Amino acid sequence: MKIIRFTSKNLEKLCNRGINKSKRIEDRVKQIVEDVRAFGDEALIKYTKKFDGVKLSLKQLKVSEIEISGAYQSISPNFVSSLKIIVENINRFYRKAIPKSWKIKDSDGVALSQNFLPLEKVGIYIPAGTAPLVSSVYMTVVPAKIAGVKKIILISPPDKNGNINPHILVVADLLKVDEIYRAGGAQGIAALAFGTKIIPRVDKIVGPGNVYVSEAKRQVFGYVDIDMIAGPTELVIIANGYSDPKFIIADLKAQAEHTGGLTVLITNSRGLAKEIKSEMGDTSGLIILTKNLQQAVEVSNKIAPEHLEILVKNPRRLIKRIRNAGAIFLGPYSPCAVGDYVAGPSHVLPTCGTARFFSGLSVLDFVKTNHIISYSKKALEKIREPLEKIATIEGLGKHLDSVKARFQ
Repeated sequence: MKIIRFTSKNLEKLCNRGINKSKRIEDRVKQIVEDVRAFGDEALIKYTKKFDGVKLSLKQLKVSEIEISGAYQSISPNFVSSLKIIVENINRFYRKAIPKSWKIKDSDGVALSQNFLPLEKVGIYIPAGTAPLVSSVYMTVVPAKIAGVKKIILISPPDKNGNINPHILVVADLLKVDEIYRAGGAQGIAALAFGTKIIPRVDKIVGPGNVYVSEAKRQVFGYVDIDMIAGPTELVIIANGYSDPKFIIADLKAQAEHTGGLTVLITNSRGLAKEIKSEMGDTSGLIILTKNLQQAVEVSNKIAPEHLEILVKNPRRLIKRIRNAGAIFLGPYSPCAVGDYVAGPSHVLPTCGTARFFSGLSVLDFVKTNHIISYSKKALEKIREPLEKIATIEGLGKHLDSVKARFQ
């Protein structure tokens, strides 16, 4: 790891990082998306053979009930009991976040309300390339279920034998996912966005993925909603002389298991910085030296990381000043891994500095609102003058006429 001092210039590149994609990837994904849009299942099967190395028939695209039942035979007996504990943690967290519809009414006959409505159909993408992301199943499906989504469609790329990881199938089945399909990459995203004869079109696509998946989500946004365009995972640690170096080193090494991820230690302790650098050697990442912890918070807010660990003695003293972070972990016994797997909040979080304006996946991602407006004649007459003035300024005469008609 490299040690640098905090300066605006040193942080410029870090703060302006983005998702690494090339024109070549953009064009390649565009071709895949357009092929699937035009030729549906035929294109999906073609790209599954090309990228996943397996030839599927139309019938094999959908995972059967027999396959799902068979998946239970391939997992350890205690997996389900462990899963139930985790799912209850997630349920407990998201039940607190269910939005409620509301209404206001006054004596003149104005009634205004906002209704929260669950989305009809949501597509969940679960990667299975370098590693099957079993945890991403419950981290996406549970908040969707709590929001009241009517139908959940899960897709995941098949392995060389045409199978989906049995743990993914079991988790999806236990969470009552409605349909599961063998489809991955940009072609799977396109299938969810536009629909095929076999795979239904959804209203929103959520879930992590590689640069091709992220680019496909970007290209189909507008035809369908998406959760976010995510880049490589990120970890920032704020620490000082009080912090235990063993915990910092362990968490930095855990982050290094992810290819291409961002790893940053921010500290005002030169001794700690040297110790961590010595242990981590030439691994990628940065150690940023600051004058004090207040400046460390300032640096973290500029970076706006996906994950932020605060390992100082009284971490809650800093929390009020943290503005930009996807998930914040306080104290020595709250490693990032606990949020990845079991704590409750979803691990689908904003990356590449988008924590400045995006939030982690929540129940709100699976609902929409509509506004309901009801006026009596008395209420309309009371507001008529300012309404007519604005309509006149905008030059929309027929809008004026629509109001006048109520009083003729």
